[in-house]
Amino acid sequence: MLTIKNLTKTYGAVKAVDDLSLTIEDGDIFGFIGHNGAGKTTTIKAVVGIHDFDRGEILINGSSVRSDPMACKKQTAYIPDNPDLYEFLSGIKYLNFVADIFDMSRAERRERIERYAAELELGKELAAPISSYSHGMKQKLAIIGALIHEPRLLVLDEPFVGLDPRAAFALKEIFRQMTAGGASIFFSTHGLDAAQKLCNKIAIIKSGQLLEAGDTDEIIGKKSLEDVFLELTEDE
Repeated sequence: MLTIKNLTKTYGAVKAVDDLSLTIEDGDIFGFIGHNGAGKTTTIKAVVGIHDFDRGEILINGSSVRSDPMACKKQTAYIPDNPDLYEFLSGIKYLNFVADIFDMSRAERRERIERYAAELELGKELAAPISSYSHGMKQKLAIIGALIHEPRLLVLDEPFVGLDPRAAFALKEIFRQMTAGGASIFFSTHGLDAAQKLCNKIAIIKSGQLLEAGDTDEIIGKKSLEDVFLELTEDE
């Protein structure tokens, strides 16, 4: 579903991402792990077409992010760590705006909005202006907006930040349902316990360079993900 080949991105003299290659297959819940400034967000923004990059290639279901961005965007959804929404709209108007972009029928959007709003416990607030929402409520709204067109690839940057425990549990269940249907999830997180329990594959990055990638169980072995991460990222 997602192939990153030799991705390199520099800011001046700093290599934010250095020759990174990853493959996220259909059905994967793939955790992308690293310290602050490791290159996670830069990589994610390159995948979803926000950042250009200096070298390499990114393919989504065989389509190039660079040469065929619309084909990629039609099957992708992105949720940043701090959702930037149209606060003058109500929640429901925002979701209908997103549904219009993807040319969804009224019946289709109604069913999905009602389903995800119920799962994330946001239904009663959809009539209110987004400007009145808490950070957690905005995060829930952004999640619903990302899910309603049933993306084949869901890309998230710290998706559990700001979510209450019930919403975080609901989102994990949504991840499992999506991947059971063949969709793929690629997300960054500092929540190592959640990544260990949720992700079938992980990658660990430091200073823009890939340290380890593969099946979670094989990388961890008999240790915890926290132990492995601290060992791999320890300064020499």
